[in-house]
Amino acid sequence: MQSQHKLTQHILIALLLGALCGLIINTNSLENDWIDRFITDGLLLVMGKWFIAFLMLLVVPLVFVSLVKGIASLTDIAKLGKISLWTVMLYISTTAIAVGTGLILAAIISPGEGLNLSIGAKEITTTPPNFVDMLISFVPNNPISAMAQGNMLQVIVFALLFGLGLSLTAAHKSTHNLINFFDELDAVILRMVTLVMHLAPIGVFALMTRSVASQGADVFIPLVSYFLTVVGALAIHAFITYPALLKTFTGLSPLVLFVKLKDMATFAFSTSSSAATIPVTLATTQRLGVSTQVSGFTIPLGATINMDGTAIMQGVATVFIANAYGISLLPADFAMIIITATLASIGTAAVPGAGLIMLTMVLTQVGLPIEGIALILGVDRLLDMMRTTVNVTGDVVVSVIVADKTEQLDREQYHRPH
Repeated sequence: MQSQHKLTQHILIALLLGALCGLIINTNSLENDWIDRFITDGLLLVMGKWFIAFLMLLVVPLVFVSLVKGIASLTDIAKLGKISLWTVMLYISTTAIAVGTGLILAAIISPGEGLNLSIGAKEITTTPPNFVDMLISFVPNNPISAMAQGNMLQVIVFALLFGLGLSLTAAHKSTHNLINFFDELDAVILRMVTLVMHLAPIGVFALMTRSVASQGADVFIPLVSYFLTVVGALAIHAFITYPALLKTFTGLSPLVLFVKLKDMATFAFSTSSSAATIPVTLATTQRLGVSTQVSGFTIPLGATINMDGTAIMQGVATVFIANAYGISLLPADFAMIIITATLASIGTAAVPGAGLIMLTMVLTQVGLPIEGIALILGVDRLLDMMRTTVNVTGDVVVSVIVADKTEQLDREQYHRPH
């Protein structure tokens, strides 16, 4: 936890230093052309591009391995039956609602509008394929080609099919070895994510310095708008959507739940990791009267596939980046964002910074420049802490609903003060 605090501090320091250096460069670049050549478009460009490249490097393996591991863990679907059905249905539904909330709020507030960034020489196509072609393109005819080309929707479909095949053949000894292999491979990739996130202060400094150097102080106004839009969407989802779902499906008081979430929320906020919070989340569900059979299934699965806060960020960030570059999103683009962000949340690892990596996939699917991530990197760490808190809150709410629907919720324990 201490290392996560240090990383947060380092990123915030890099953000402030980058903004300060950017303003200095912006003020003096006209008098010193060499600053643009060797600093802004030289050293800072290389450092920023490298960091973005490292993020892109991890997208395909992270999505594929995380999804295969998550789906393969559903070996007891037949045994759990109703529990599995309710859990998966609620997780997918709440994620779709989350990204929809983010998109609606972003469409109203329009963060990033007026920034007028230049895409440069790269051509960006905003005309989407027709709906039939879009549906056809979901299924890959060559999964290796899909991975090589970074076609993430096709990678997700193949990963889901592969993971389902593993779960259905889990009784075979050879399959156990393969599942263990993916568990170990997942651990390696998550460590790679951690290593890349240690480079985040350098990347944030380079990208923020270059953004402010080229845009001046005006870059902060739309960034504040983006930050507040994400926070607003997270608040709506946490304090309106979740209580409404809990009250509708169970009739229980949301206030009791929120009082008992305090320790878990604090831990999730400080670690920015749904996985690291699992022990605390399980203890919280027990205090709420959820049976261990339900929580033992819903919480680990939720840490894998339920990323509502991440989906909100991806929806708002996509609109923000489109507005910043002056690119109009069509209705089909918004539909693609909802589909992609929902599926991406399933493949988002429960570690700090993974949601930012998955954002590259959403941007690619709607033809937006990956470089736009530079605009939000500076404030993403703080938002990551907030959206992780929303993620684990969603895990607990779904666990309570599933336990109630399968008659495995102790209502007296739920209302008992602790």
